[in-house]
Amino acid sequence: MIKLSKLFNSSAAGWDVTKQPNPCLWNGVNCSGGSLITRLSLSGFGLSDSKFLSVVCNISSLQSLDVSKNQFSSIPHEFITDCGRIGGLKLLNFSKNLLHDSFVGFDGFVGLEFLDLSDNRLSGNISLLLDKLVNLKSLNVSRNNFEGHIPSNLGKSKALEQLVLSVNHFSGEIPEQIADYGNLTLIDFSVNELSGSVPHRIVELAKLEVLILSANMLHGGIPANLSSISTLSRFAANQNNFTGSIPSGLTRYVKNLDLSYNELTGFIPEDLFSYANLKTVDLSYNSLQGKIPKKISRGLVRLRLGSNLLVGEIPLANFATLDELTYLELDSNSLTGMIPPELGDCQNLTLLNLAQNKLNGSLPAELGNLSSLQVMKLQHNNLSGDIPVELSQLSKLSQLNISWNSLTGSIPRSFSNLQGLTNLNLRHNYLSGPIPDSIRNMNSLIELQLGENQLSGRIPFLPVKLQIALNLSSNLFEGSIPDSLSSLTGLEVLDLSNNKLSGQIPEFFIQMPTLTQLILSNNQLSGIVPKFSSHVSVNISGNLNLIPAPAPAPATSPPLAKRNKSVAVPIVIALAAAVLAVGGVTIIALLISRRFYRVNDEQLQVGEDLPFPQVIQGNLLTANGIHKSNISFPKAMEAVADPLNIVLKTRMSIYYKAIMPSGMIYFIKKLNWSDKIFQLGSHDKFDQELEVLGKLSNSNVMTPLAYVLTADSAYLFYEYASKGTLFDVLHGSVGNALDWASRYSIAVGIAQGLAFLHGWTSSPILLLDLSSRNIMLKSLKEPQVGDIELCKVIDPSKSTGSLSMVAGSVGYIPPEYAYTMRVTMAGNVYSFGVVLLELLTGKPAVCEGTELAKLVLRNSAQRDKWDHILDFTVSRTSLVVRNQMLAVLKVAIACVNVSPEARPKMKSVLRMLLNAR
Repeated sequence: MIKLSKLFNSSAAGWDVTKQPNPCLWNGVNCSGGSLITRLSLSGFGLSDSKFLSVVCNISSLQSLDVSKNQFSSIPHEFITDCGRIGGLKLLNFSKNLLHDSFVGFDGFVGLEFLDLSDNRLSGNISLLLDKLVNLKSLNVSRNNFEGHIPSNLGKSKALEQLVLSVNHFSGEIPEQIADYGNLTLIDFSVNELSGSVPHRIVELAKLEVLILSANMLHGGIPANLSSISTLSRFAANQNNFTGSIPSGLTRYVKNLDLSYNELTGFIPEDLFSYANLKTVDLSYNSLQGKIPKKISRGLVRLRLGSNLLVGEIPLANFATLDELTYLELDSNSLTGMIPPELGDCQNLTLLNLAQNKLNGSLPAELGNLSSLQVMKLQHNNLSGDIPVELSQLSKLSQLNISWNSLTGSIPRSFSNLQGLTNLNLRHNYLSGPIPDSIRNMNSLIELQLGENQLSGRIPFLPVKLQIALNLSSNLFEGSIPDSLSSLTGLEVLDLSNNKLSGQIPEFFIQMPTLTQLILSNNQLSGIVPKFSSHVSVNISGNLNLIPAPAPAPATSPPLAKRNKSVAVPIVIALAAAVLAVGGVTIIALLISRRFYRVNDEQLQVGEDLPFPQVIQGNLLTANGIHKSNISFPKAMEAVADPLNIVLKTRMSIYYKAIMPSGMIYFIKKLNWSDKIFQLGSHDKFDQELEVLGKLSNSNVMTPLAYVLTADSAYLFYEYASKGTLFDVLHGSVGNALDWASRYSIAVGIAQGLAFLHGWTSSPILLLDLSSRNIMLKSLKEPQVGDIELCKVIDPSKSTGSLSMVAGSVGYIPPEYAYTMRVTMAGNVYSFGVVLLELLTGKPAVCEGTELAKLVLRNSAQRDKWDHILDFTVSRTSLVVRNQMLAVLKVAIACVNVSPEARPKMKSVLRMLLNAR
């Protein structure tokens, strides 16, 4: 044990034989019989050196070893040979490490019952593994890179109870022999590449409790005999190619059923929802027909039937008894009739989605009784009448969408009581009257869609946190554009078109840092149009009295005679100015140099009028000799002091162009250090994180070359990208000139950069914000992924802003982030999918307030319409280009899948893109 304590990282576990000689009292050590060590639980200790594992094998009494959530890259051969001799060792847990390369087999381990290798990077074939582990009861190798067929030899003793192979690259059919292992209670084969049908013999697994086959390429029908397995409580076969009808009696014992995203047809069996044990059903995204069955179990918690071909009315009487119903989604069908007032009795209802049906009648006031409701989607129906004021009682509501109906009356003033509301969409109705002044008090609102109504009067003060979009288009608003809109500093899309607005276009629009789209067309505006940045799309058509901003007047020379008479005066003035300028710059440079090299001198006094930041700490991160000899910290501080050097502003940072004394150009990125979301506790930790990033080497990743810390900011140095951001190039004046070869090269380059970051050896590097605005272009075919440091230096819990302030840019945020608030690799894949869609369509991520990904998913249901999604100016150039774009579109659609589990990993995305050429 003394030897073990020396090899082990004592600072992580507190193992110190001098302070505590009894190892049974050490952290993570369990003993029995007084002194026999039986269990080591070292999960999450930050271990990377696996040498001590061989020493562990000297503990002959060991029964359980848990080293999960560490940083081991390999399992020593000595561990396999030595620990394999411990007959009593029953559990090994190596999950959530960095194990890679081909899998090493386990020789011996005759007593091993539980083996967990999940969440690593292991590859190869495991078909011989289980045959050697004769007593294995539980195997979990999920989230690796294993391939080949599912093994048919699952242990000679046939003791296996749990088999989890999810999120790998297993292919072929599910073997019939799996039915020979009658002790199986859990089978999880989800997110692989399995094909064929479900074996009929699976019904022989009389103890099976959970069967998960999601996200494969399985086909055929849903086996009817599954209903005879009395222990089966969960069956998930979503995201496959299953066809045919749903068998009757399938939920006789099943509590949780998920058959969504298949090709199922026919009617829903009358008994499917009726069994008392049933808790959740998801049949969405199929082609099911007929009416919703009337018999619904009182214990049902979730019912999802969206995106089918269902008709008829929503069953009325049942909902009064559905006390536990939490999620009800019946959207995108052809349901008719009225919304049942009995829905108001479902007190636990959190999500109600009846959108895109043919429902009519008025909105039931009883919906105001849904005290737990967070999301209500009723858009694209035929609803009429006033908006009930009772909806103002929904204190937990965060999203309300009643757009594209025939609602009349005014917007209830009491809507200001909805303090948790983030998205309000009342577009395309017949609402009239003014916008209530009380709307300014809706402090959580980030999206407000009131376009295409009959609202009138002047535009009032609006919530200052509006961010995604403010749409007041196609109404009857008049008067001038109010100065109060200048307070919407986080707004991205503003649409005031098709009103009766008059007066000038305010200058404050050009100062709104996040504005990307301004639509003022078809009003009565006049005066000179302000000069907008290239990244802002402005539509001012239909305003007859507007005058374009004048072009800068060219410099003109005075007549020769006059120039000769006065030539001495300007020469003298110029020489004097030059002397003063050189002297001033020299003095300032000396001051900057003194301040930088006296980093820790707290007594250093700086004049308040000095425009350069006070340097506290600086460091070169790159080993590249060219950059080391060219980077000048004083020159950089001089550059960031001049606003004319600003080339880009993002939500999190400001980019400056800095020319070094050698003439070499760099990007200097400023992070607002005084913003508490950047606080890391110490400058040392900031330095440590950047040291790691500075060692990255990939041509498609913007890696920091150096940094400077000042009292309130951090400045990071990067190579200069002469073409600017992908957003500017794609959606600016160059966009039309960006041919498919360039777009494809950009897509592959970004994918290479992301695959590199996700596969980084120590731990995956995730992007807090991936969008076309933080992808820089060194040329029109050389992209670089930026902002890689944000996930390391930002603490999202300290943010006082909205979700997208810490989880990405609007239009790129994965749908699951609204609930998880957690940055993941799958989330990065979604954001990359949106960037792909931008390259394919030529449209920005948010098109007039609607997310591009949602538009594409809605229009991609029918493959014959895929051509209409593509940027026609590019796809028409040749048949080869069109086919390549369609192949890449398939990849993009996979990336923006609403289910995080169904999205491919970046390594697979890169492979698919390369195969599309």
